[in-house]
Amino acid sequence: MAVKTLRLALSASGNCEMVDITDHVDSLLSDCSIQDGTVTIFVPGSTGGLTTIEYEPGLLRDFPAMFDRLIPKKMTYAHDQTWHDGNGHSHVRASLLGPSLTVPFLEKRMLLGTWQQIVFIDFDVRPRNRRLILQVVGD
Repeated sequence: MAVKTLRLALSASGNCEMVDITDHVDSLLSDCSIQDGTVTIFVPGSTGGLTTIEYEPGLLRDFPAMFDRLIPKKMTYAHDQTWHDGNGHSHVRASLLGPSLTVPFLEKRMLLGTWQQIVFIDFDVRPRNRRLILQVVGD
């Protein structure tokens, strides 16, 4: 069993921006020597998250709207009272979604559903350059 650790750099504008990273992950897998296994994508940091979604205009509006209903920006957050950086909601949203996602692949092709894409969501309140970690495990 082999393990490869790769990195994916991307820029995001924050405020619940959703970035489709499926093609980037696919490209990194195609260049990897491992044929079959799993890839785990991980977000270092506490204001970004990962999930799969059908990356289409309606859901690109619905998903952020869901976070606005569940974890509103204009609530009082103890994090903001402590650090005064205005991103308490960003931390709560990211921790609810989670920092990692694992996808199986076979013959260097991810086993995603037809309408399923991998998305990074940047919950922070300002633009950021991100570096995601991909760990590929398999044969």
